[in-house]
Amino acid sequence: MTEWNSSSRRSFLKASVTGAAGLALPAWSVTGGAPAIIAAEDERPQVLQGLQFGDPADGSVVVWSRSDRASRMVVEWSYDEQFSRVRRIAGPHAMEITDFTARQDIEGLRPGRDVFVRVSFQSLTSGRITSEPVTGRLVVPPAPVVDDEDRWRWREQTDLRFVWGGDTAGQGWGINPDFGGMRIYESMRQRRPLFFIHSGDTIYADGPIASSVVAEGGRTWNNLVTPQVEKVAETLDEFRGRYRYNLLDENVRRFNAEVPQIWQWDDHEVSNNWSDSKDLSGDARYSEKSVPLLIARGGRAFLEYAPMRPFDARESQRVYRSYDYGPLLELFVIDMRSYRGPNTANLQATPGDDTPFLGREHLNWLKARLGNSSALWKVVAADMPIGVNVADGATATGQARWEAVANGDPGVPKGRELEIAELLGDLRRHRVHNVVWLTADVHYCAAHYYDPARAAFRDFDPFWEFVAGPLNAGTFGPNALDGTFGPQLIFSKAPLPGQSNLSPYSGLQFFGEVNIAAYTGELTVDLRDISGASVFNKRLQPRLF
Repeated sequence: MTEWNSSSRRSFLKASVTGAAGLALPAWSVTGGAPAIIAAEDERPQVLQGLQFGDPADGSVVVWSRSDRASRMVVEWSYDEQFSRVRRIAGPHAMEITDFTARQDIEGLRPGRDVFVRVSFQSLTSGRITSEPVTGRLVVPPAPVVDDEDRWRWREQTDLRFVWGGDTAGQGWGINPDFGGMRIYESMRQRRPLFFIHSGDTIYADGPIASSVVAEGGRTWNNLVTPQVEKVAETLDEFRGRYRYNLLDENVRRFNAEVPQIWQWDDHEVSNNWSDSKDLSGDARYSEKSVPLLIARGGRAFLEYAPMRPFDARESQRVYRSYDYGPLLELFVIDMRSYRGPNTANLQATPGDDTPFLGREHLNWLKARLGNSSALWKVVAADMPIGVNVADGATATGQARWEAVANGDPGVPKGRELEIAELLGDLRRHRVHNVVWLTADVHYCAAHYYDPARAAFRDFDPFWEFVAGPLNAGTFGPNALDGTFGPQLIFSKAPLPGQSNLSPYSGLQFFGEVNIAAYTGELTVDLRDISGASVFNKRLQPRLF
């Protein structure tokens, strides 16, 4: 895989770079032009949230940033850190309607190359008053497969590394400067991944953050606090404020400036375990009881702050998508939240209004894309695990109600399990091999091996599912497994019995790392703790025929 020179890298990130004046058309040029007008600091736009990279694919990446006022985004990029030859793009306007966030796609990037990026904002009151720039750097992932012959060229590729995890700033464990902030983001950055999958719960809109919390052992956890995180999020500004809060953390901003991200969402972007049928009438914390309205506000804030390439006008809030990273890897990012039916006992024997989890259109897309993939490894990024029992209280009749796929019944597929059975059976019939599932959600790390020989439903090929997280939230678990698809618990690291909601002080914060070796095709998964140390390692050999 591509490695960066550490001293060069540090000097780049610490360097004070003067913003270039003027707005040129996108073209290679030597940096220059008339100097910017010297203005009082309060007259200049401020770029307080840094920048983010997102959705790296096919020689392009999204550059995201935020101004503090109405202004125009200017993006410059180069293949050398001195920006001696730079392409400058006059980007979109950052306006109040998007909370002054803006994003710009940069294209035509060469696979495997280091790319240096700087972003500034020009005032709309005077085009010559420009913010101090913020800078970042990334490595361009491999190009997608072009033709059938590319499928067999994976031994000619370079190694791939990426990381994943979920659950940021949850259960009241926010940014603690005494602890060093969200330290796990620095540990992920130091692994030098090509990209990061945020597996959901990018914020905890339903979890107030207090200035201090009593942690395990009687220790005090001291949080940075802003007005928007002191209560549950209900207004659009409060949802937006949750994202701004996470970007106060230096570890997160430094990570964002180097590692392109691929976001998906889960429940806490709106409210715990939400679906259209969620009832907040008994929750005194909420004065706004309309869940659809909260979904609309939470979804808008997510799409404003996610460094994500918008889908298109057919479905403006679609987040499921796929990325082709050449012969070694294709990544499938799915959405287990937007198309689901209500949380129920999940025991329906046949498909109906209450059984969708992915939804028909989404499920058909996933089956087709997996079936047509020519990549050696097909990685499914899911926001929830398949065979883990995730409870959501009880129904009106006293039955257990379920939040995820599993229903606590180890027998034949029922309820939401029907869709998963259909998918797994389709993969077997079409001989789609080397499918690996990555997820988060349950706030501990684990490795599950799904074995048809031990399952009630047996029409599938064996596969692995790896669970990582939390990134900076309470640690819980482990949860029981449902036997329908035969999951075996190979490894887990979680609190001891009787313990729950452990703070980051406990060290039980986890992210996952995937390495794919080009010459052998071997895929290796490490589950790593808050310091970056591997607590579990599994090597998988590809099935070639």
